[in-house]
Amino acid sequence: MPKPRSKLAEVLEDLSASLRELGVGWYLFGAQAALLYGAARLTADVDVTVRLGELPTETLVAALRRSSFELRIEDGEFVRKTRVLPVVHVATRMPVDLVLAGPGIEELFLGRAEVRDVAGARVPVARPEDVIVMKVLAGRDKDRADVDAVLLAQRATIDLEMIRETLRLLEGALEQSDLIPAFDAALQRVDALA
Repeated sequence: MPKPRSKLAEVLEDLSASLRELGVGWYLFGAQAALLYGAARLTADVDVTVRLGELPTETLVAALRRSSFELRIEDGEFVRKTRVLPVVHVATRMPVDLVLAGPGIEELFLGRAEVRDVAGARVPVARPEDVIVMKVLAGRDKDRADVDAVLLAQRATIDLEMIRETLRLLEGALEQSDLIPAFDAALQRVDALA
């Protein structure tokens, strides 16, 4: 008898079907990606970035509805302002936040995403280096913990220069100077544990 699919696999397979129908690029990021690369914490949601190109958001919403998703927020203005489309997978009740990609860094991450097995579903996932960059940028306590865990688990294979170069790009674009120091502090914490 086949093993039942996990809730996460159901969500990712239905999401993948919707996005494949539209022919749009996307990738998994956030806590689910961090878990894949070595973080250990509970999370009950899924975060993905979607590049719609010229497709209107309404076309995405229609495809998602056909694949067992419903909107969590019906406010189109919220989506326009935040570039986040919050939905819930009807069958599992798992929330999914779809970030609508703009030009720049999200396209870079999309171009570097790699197809991986996540809970039995084959989906594009942001590289560990890019997950670290996103977590450094977010800067919350749980994000710093994820950075440390991913660095610790992936230290032997991770491309530290790729991380630094991407953080330099972000510092320039955002006129910040605190991202590389935050990453270097994480490296020092992880090196002290090794």
